[in-house]
Amino acid sequence: MQHHNFKNLKAWQLSRSLVKLVYELTATFLPDERYGICSQMRRAAISIPSNIAEGSGRTDKDFHRFLSMSLSSAYELETQLILCADLNLLSSTDLEILSLQIQEVQRVVYGFQRKLSATFLGSFFLPIPLLKSLLRRSLVLSLASHILPL
Repeated sequence: MQHHNFKNLKAWQLSRSLVKLVYELTATFLPDERYGICSQMRRAAISIPSNIAEGSGRTDKDFHRFLSMSLSSAYELETQLILCADLNLLSSTDLEILSLQIQEVQRVVYGFQRKLSATFLGSFFLPIPLLKSLLRRSLVLSLASHILPL
């Protein structure tokens, strides 16, 4: 298990900047949106670096899961921005700028997730005798389940 310093991770740094942009943008929304889409967007944005930070102190397998949650929040935020543009709460220029930032976060998180997967899946190693035994046993069980009805 490797612990990652989340402050040094590019994904965390980019998503932290994204939070600031989202807060600046939503501060311009009408007051009646404060508890609607504004609140939802802020929660989604904050969730991205928060999940990266929380997962960084866990096993690589758990970290992978937290990165998935971070990606989900990024997709959620991207959808909310599109909806804001549909509702004329956001200019097409602002939508493009924020979308590019979100897509960069998504790309970096996904790349890190793939790297992490290779690490913890690559560490899965079974000695050849044990592997042969497991394969033989599963083949016998598979054949027995077809011959003997349960």
